[in-house]
Amino acid sequence: MASPNISLKKRLLFILGVFTFFTALLVFRIGWIQIANGQEYQQKAYEQQTNNRTISPKRGTIYDRNMKPLAVSGSVETVTINPQMVRELNKDVDLVASGLAEILEMQKDTIIKKINRKTQYELIKQKIDKDVGSQVREWKKKNNVVGIFVDEDTKRFYPNSNLAAHVIGFTNVDNDGIDGVEKMMEQYLKGVPGKILSEVDASGMELTMGEEKYIQPQDGNDVILTIDETIQYFAEKALEKAISDNNVINGGTAIVMDPRNGELLALTSKPDFDLNSPRAAPKGKDKAAWTGTSTEDVQYLQKTVWRNKAVVDTYEPGSTFKPVTAAAGLEEGAITPETQVTDATVKIAGHSINCWKPNAHLHETFREGVYNSCNPVFVRLAQQLGIDKFYSYVKAFGFYQKTGIDLPGEAGSIIHTKPTEIDMATASFGQRFQITPIQLIQAYGAIANGGDLITPHVVKEVVDESGNVIKKVEPKVVRSVISRQTSDTLKDILKGVVDVGTGKNARVPGYKIGGKTGTSETRESEQLMVQGKNKRYIVSFSAIAPTDNPVICVLVVLDYPDIYNPGGGVLVAPVVGKLIDEILTYKGIEKEYTDDDKKLLKQEVQVPDVKGKTVKEAINLLKQNKLEYKIEGSNRDLSAIVQEQTPKSTALLHENSIVILYTYKPTNEAEAMVPDVKNKTINEATQAFKKAGINIDINGTGTAVSQQVEAGKTVKKGAVVEVTFRNIFED
Repeated sequence: MASPNISLKKRLLFILGVFTFFTALLVFRIGWIQIANGQEYQQKAYEQQTNNRTISPKRGTIYDRNMKPLAVSGSVETVTINPQMVRELNKDVDLVASGLAEILEMQKDTIIKKINRKTQYELIKQKIDKDVGSQVREWKKKNNVVGIFVDEDTKRFYPNSNLAAHVIGFTNVDNDGIDGVEKMMEQYLKGVPGKILSEVDASGMELTMGEEKYIQPQDGNDVILTIDETIQYFAEKALEKAISDNNVINGGTAIVMDPRNGELLALTSKPDFDLNSPRAAPKGKDKAAWTGTSTEDVQYLQKTVWRNKAVVDTYEPGSTFKPVTAAAGLEEGAITPETQVTDATVKIAGHSINCWKPNAHLHETFREGVYNSCNPVFVRLAQQLGIDKFYSYVKAFGFYQKTGIDLPGEAGSIIHTKPTEIDMATASFGQRFQITPIQLIQAYGAIANGGDLITPHVVKEVVDESGNVIKKVEPKVVRSVISRQTSDTLKDILKGVVDVGTGKNARVPGYKIGGKTGTSETRESEQLMVQGKNKRYIVSFSAIAPTDNPVICVLVVLDYPDIYNPGGGVLVAPVVGKLIDEILTYKGIEKEYTDDDKKLLKQEVQVPDVKGKTVKEAINLLKQNKLEYKIEGSNRDLSAIVQEQTPKSTALLHENSIVILYTYKPTNEAEAMVPDVKNKTINEATQAFKKAGINIDINGTGTAVSQQVEAGKTVKKGAVVEVTFRNIFED
């Protein structure tokens, strides 16, 4: 039997062991908390002991290539509350809600719900004007209200509304980039938020003697685009007018690119939207029922006004693709510009392929075949090359891959993976496959610059607030596609298309322009015809200028002009020609007139002031200025005094135009009925107008397709009426 002392010692030893074990366990646990999880618990303690409010950084500015601001951030303010402080430290919560609701133009019930939440932070209203923020501060001070905070914030503004909308993109209420460059360059534009930190007790109440710490936000960097604001404006106005003039149902796109480096000088897609109100109801939608935030509304916006047709839409390019086939043939030595070809019907797999003017051109040179846009010429060339070689060039020109443009949502092409001979035949003239507009202008860039396929891009560089370059986008050559010799030969051929071929309506006296028209009929046309509607065509024109030293490529595409039998050469070529004229003039490129150009120039003269002179003096003065006359009044004596004239002095008229001379003081000037000159030649239309005593303003060449004033309406004698003439071709 153990003695009592030994038994006691054993108990004590056991207790000591247990105590030691638990002490060691406790020490281990404390060590684990302090060392392994110390940072986590420190952060939790910090969050429990402090209340922080975020300060939005100033988002970087987006500039055009000439440092004109396209997207800027303005200073605004945000109102937040600490619900617990508002409830416990203010006598009348209803007063607080009413006051804020009145100043911020909000529902009182909405604010009360936020005040009653069991949180330390609630957002009341973002992006308010600074004067509204000042009203809240004054109201707080006057009513001795606590727990309400007015902090600095920023808001995105777009000075030019819808200009370059699809390039720039827009942000959400939290200043996050949602589309365009705003989205693609988010990491550079965003910046780092700042904070206001204040000490609070365990219940979340701010300490009276607590310290408030301000952490400065880091503003975002600036992004400089390749876009030129002025050229973008030219492109948008040209596209808007083309859509309006031709009743285009599905909008269109216009792209201007520098082929030397892939920089996009302009990119526009219509319909578009105001960047300052991107969720506003589009045309045709009921504004009362529109929210702009519902799933249905957002989907509609994405399909219509937010849709960048230049990048995300695919289409059949039609004859604008023929230069790619020509490039392949020239590069492989399968053809030369002077090789004799024929436009005779080609029969493949039970299909007959004709020229738009079947068997009319017969034997011609390949150069002339391109001028005339003869489909059989290109089919036979593709057959010479063979399927493998032909499609190797289609791939080399970039049509089997995305361009890699620095804009979101780029679509891929829909093109043959296992092509047959009939596939190749139709593809040779741009039918039965689909590409994006940006892919086509990239290919034209390679034709223009000597053969290099270059990635198109809209971002030029990123700079910090001191102007230091953080990121510079260098031209990226994907591959060399054709030789410089082939490039030069093809540019010369394309110049002939504009000078004497189907692209004549794009001709601008003084500038060497090369290009190709395109018209493709969509597969829904038959269904539309059944419904009694016009077929849906997509018409386009792609151009290079000047052809001897290209500085721009231009592509304009119109989707579904609602008119009978439209064509790219008739509808789009003149649009591109005028756009090129504006751009090259803006860029300071001087015109060099050939003899043919000089013949095309409109000889305009200024109308002299003959009022108060005798009829004889007036006639002599008008003849000196190469103008004709017509006398109105019973007194036709040469000594009679001219009492009034139409047009007035200083007006500009074409040579041989008419000035009406009144030998009496007219109460109402004499009127004449406007003749119908549609489908007449320039000479025929001029004579008809002259016979009526009306002056004609000739726009274009070829056959009259429209007149400014409808036939049968009356105008003042001597008035000037514009008549548009076009060379009529099919593509």
